[in-house]
Amino acid sequence: MPADRLLVLLRHGQSEWNLKNLFTGWRDVDLTPAGIEEAKEAGRRLKAHGLAFDLAFTSALIRAQHTLDLTLAEMGLTGLPEQRDQALNERNYGDLVGLNKDDARKKWGEKQVHLWRRSYDVQPPGGESLKDTVARALPYYCQNILPAVLGGKRVLVAAHGNSLRALVMVLDRLTPDAVAALEIATGVPLVYRLNADSTVASKEILTA
Repeated sequence: MPADRLLVLLRHGQSEWNLKNLFTGWRDVDLTPAGIEEAKEAGRRLKAHGLAFDLAFTSALIRAQHTLDLTLAEMGLTGLPEQRDQALNERNYGDLVGLNKDDARKKWGEKQVHLWRRSYDVQPPGGESLKDTVARALPYYCQNILPAVLGGKRVLVAAHGNSLRALVMVLDRLTPDAVAALEIATGVPLVYRLNADSTVASKEILTA
């Protein structure tokens, strides 16, 4: 139904490098057993709430793609049309990729690492800030995802903590200061229903 205008955002389940507390960025690592269960549980919650989808979007990285596949399988929606694009990839952490976050704090200090991780426009060495991530994720959302939702397609987006923070920043109209405190949990669906003018009519977080 066009009036539904359903958009669900889902951060991938726990990855192998999440578990090891490593900066992951664009490194292509898969889910842990716990992450696999998180993705399945997301599918069960969505199904229990009577939700279904017509179209899915995901990143170019396996942890998001695997999460999408597991979630849809749990809902009985295997084979749903999907689009993959690196515009939805996690932010690129540059020289930090592969480093343990605790080791990075010891090397550069708690304050500097916090700035790299949580600020809006401070780039880690050789990497992207959240502002840079917004600059690639938002145009993709406006050109591909939003028209599908406004056209009546029920859309699921399986992506990453920072690419989804970029979208939530726009949907929830958060300031750069406010988005610094925004955390998006792994495997927890964010259910949006949009108005015809693309603003948010309602938002629900499907926690356990």
